[in-house]
Amino acid sequence: MIVIRPAEAADAPLILDLIRALALYERDPDAVVATEADFLRDGFGPTPRFQVLIAERDGVAAGFAFYFFTYSTWRGRPVLYLEDLFVAAEQRKQGIGLALMRRLARIAVDAGCARFVWQVLDWNEPAIGFYQSLGAEILPQWQNVRVQGEALERLAEGSSAG
Repeated sequence: MIVIRPAEAADAPLILDLIRALALYERDPDAVVATEADFLRDGFGPTPRFQVLIAERDGVAAGFAFYFFTYSTWRGRPVLYLEDLFVAAEQRKQGIGLALMRRLARIAVDAGCARFVWQVLDWNEPAIGFYQSLGAEILPQWQNVRVQGEALERLAEGSSAG
């Protein structure tokens, strides 16, 4: 039986383990620098910055969805942004990913969201096929943009690299 439940502060070690497993799957296992303390501070304090759903199958943690709300200026409504979705390799093809996505869709609808959005790596064909089977549209005209690390510091200080 699949159970989807909101994460609790005591789940911080499990959340970190699942994120590390996701990073391994996404071929970047050394990229995770987040700590349990980060998740406790930012997800379970007085003003949570994110929420997590834990999927359990037969009492065993099988996956998670890490999400937060943003806002659509054009629609004038909130947007549910899925940061990470992961199902453990041995638990795949059991309906867990679908159960997580359905719960997220319900949360988005109940919150009056204009959209439910996320990203997928272009090489992740199983995920792309899964998302398309849900009716998701892949938007190739949009490019990811980010500033991080030293470039973020330079930008904040008003200097440029060029």
